[in-house]
Amino acid sequence: MKTFSLQSGSNGNAIYVEADGRRLLFDAGISGRQARLRMAEHGRDIRRVDALFLSHDHRDHVRCAGIYQRLFGIPIYATEPTICAIGDQLGKLKDVRTFAAGETITLGDVLVHTRPTPHDAADGVTFVIEATGRRLGIFTDLGHPFDGLPAQLASVDAAYLESNYDPRMLAEGDYPPELKRRIRGAGGHISNHEAAALLRHCGGRHRWIALAHLSEHNNHPDVALQTHYAILGDAAPPLLVASRYGVSGVLEV
Repeated sequence: MKTFSLQSGSNGNAIYVEADGRRLLFDAGISGRQARLRMAEHGRDIRRVDALFLSHDHRDHVRCAGIYQRLFGIPIYATEPTICAIGDQLGKLKDVRTFAAGETITLGDVLVHTRPTPHDAADGVTFVIEATGRRLGIFTDLGHPFDGLPAQLASVDAAYLESNYDPRMLAEGDYPPELKRRIRGAGGHISNHEAAALLRHCGGRHRWIALAHLSEHNNHPDVALQTHYAILGDAAPPLLVASRYGVSGVLEV
């Protein structure tokens, strides 16, 4: 299984995964042109993608899904509440395939397991992609470290894991109080400290962890990494940060 992040953050999200002959995209928050060019940097053609999965209805994850379908012919997989919440924002869609949160979607020999999240979206989900004896997790926009999340994280060989904000930077920053409450509330995002605490319970079993969805104003890649290493110590798996501004390297699971 191979994967790379095309971009990760409130300015747009998209992750590519290929496994057992299937080519999958998760979320469509960057333009069709950006997605095509960033995939081409790693020799991949977006027109050959078999499916686009949407994690939830927020615009930084879905705003270009309709473009991906019309330009590149990619079927869209999402929950029905997500599609209803998006409404007509994506334009005319010809191929939408719905699933229920908690369902497993089968594409050949690839399984895409979904689980609901408490994030403040219509019907957010996490993803675990399983193929050839390997499991990759996509755990972003989580709300808070909810029941079942530690077990999901412990079950995968590698993961994209939300590490959205540094509590001190958020507290001292210039966001309005209501936005600060939303970010650190039960339906918002998880912090560097919460992400590291989740990993600590996994005992360093992962091949790698890509810290994802970092805030532009309330976090920094160096701060996120330093926090994780301080909490995890020798138990830290190989860590990297999925960029807000460009494509990552190709990662193997």
